[in-house]
Formats: sequence, C-alpha cells, structure tokens
Amino acid sequence: MNRLAALIGLLTIAAAILDWDWFFNSSRAKFFVDRFGRNGARTFYVVLGTAIIFISFLISPP
Repeated sequence: MNRLAALIGLLTIAAAILDWDWFFNSSRAKFFVDRFGRNGARTFYVVLGTAIIFISFLISPP
C-alpha cells in the first residue's frame, strides 16, 4: 500500500512538472486551477506529491 502511495505521489509530481493537460483538465484538478491558476496548481501538486511520498515512507514498516 505504501508503494502505491509513493507511485501516486510520483505521478502527481510528473503531471505538474510536465504540465499534462489530461491531468489539469480533470474535474478534481480544475478546482485548484480555477483558484490558483495553472502555475499555482502545478506548484500545489508538486508540494502535494512530495508530501504524499514523504508520508508513505513515514508510515512504511521498518
């Protein structure tokens, strides 16, 4: 489960860095695009992806 969370975090970061239209045109991402603008949403998703990866490693068993 933790590896899946890390992969989701990586996908989120990749979508933000590569500016994938299919990702930012989705209804869930559109909420953040409307509020922060496209570049603000990209920054938000890099931070979110990093947080997801960090938390997935924190909760992983030793």
